[in-house]
Amino acid sequence: MKTSLDISQDKSLLWLMAIACGLCAGANYYCQPLIHSIQQYFHVPESQVALTVTFAQVSYALGLLFIVPMGDIVNKTKFIPLLMIMAAIGLFLCAFAVNLPMLWLGTMITGLFSVAAQVLIPLATMAVKPEKTGEVVGFLMSGLLVGLLLSTSLAGLMSNLFNWKLIYMLSAVLMLILAFLLKARLPHIPILKMSYAQIFKSMAILLKQEPRLGFRSLIGGFVFAAMSTLFSTIAVLLTSSPFYLSDVLVGVVTLVGVFGALSTSKIGKIADQGHTQSLTWIGLFTLIVSWIFLYFGGQSLPSYILGYGVISLGLTIVHTSNQNIIFRLRPDAKSRINSIYMTSYFIGGACGSALGVYSWHHGGWSMTCLAGLSLVLCAAFFAFLDMRYHSAAST
Repeated sequence: MKTSLDISQDKSLLWLMAIACGLCAGANYYCQPLIHSIQQYFHVPESQVALTVTFAQVSYALGLLFIVPMGDIVNKTKFIPLLMIMAAIGLFLCAFAVNLPMLWLGTMITGLFSVAAQVLIPLATMAVKPEKTGEVVGFLMSGLLVGLLLSTSLAGLMSNLFNWKLIYMLSAVLMLILAFLLKARLPHIPILKMSYAQIFKSMAILLKQEPRLGFRSLIGGFVFAAMSTLFSTIAVLLTSSPFYLSDVLVGVVTLVGVFGALSTSKIGKIADQGHTQSLTWIGLFTLIVSWIFLYFGGQSLPSYILGYGVISLGLTIVHTSNQNIIFRLRPDAKSRINSIYMTSYFIGGACGSALGVYSWHHGGWSMTCLAGLSLVLCAAFFAFLDMRYHSAAST
């Protein structure tokens, strides 16, 4: 077993970890472009099939809250592959589903255990030199974000060319292969002696003792809410007047976000140099500009595509800055810190999705853009509070 506590030079291991992060993240999004195909396959109302997306999100949130914190008190070398094996079982259930409840069960198992990526990232930060934290986290986040962005496009493409179940089958097999490879190569990290019940008490104490964790969690939650406002309305906007794009072309449009995802490692290097505050404000400004492009994108596809690329970049900058800061707060509590941050992040995403749908139905695209912009401004407010607290604490 690998025992070195600096994996930053082990490129093959980092690539394995990045691919695992991408596969785990993408596993929760396959169902989104497949709603119509699943509805036709099982001959059930589309509204019932749409619940699959909800089950994926809720189960993932539960995994973030109840499974990820365990990363601080268990052997991660065994724990991460085990989580991936369980996620693969969920994917196999989806692939062989004979009815909708079986698909729901597989989706929930996959969502619950695909949080392996959120245990893998804190592990990586504990196995590198502190000055390499941002670079390594950025590299793994690039894999995670690319996997997330590609998942819907690949699922839709495979469904159109072959069968909607194929993406689940291939992902399950890949998940098992990666689990086997990682088990042999993940570094061994010392664990804390703490009971499961004590984990949650300590998480409350962490929030009280580390105000920056709370501020950065809120910043992350609001910026992902802004992005999710866009996610929840992209299909209804681009498939209607004046665009009338097909489902496959809608998926192609979202691929522009890959460029933002691929910049994560570079942004992490800048963050490692101590520029997290500057990066945060640059990211927030980028998000504000993106909503201007997106507003005009309601009538212009080039403007929409440019806005989508810019908002993906802005989200990447803020998220990478946040993670660079929180992972340096308490080296002995990185899984619990990540659990707090990512739970806030995805709660923000769920609320943003709901707000996007509400805004679209009550004020169209203009109201949706106003909602997205307002969420970014809320993030900026907490960034200001974080900056003031950090300045006061440093003097």
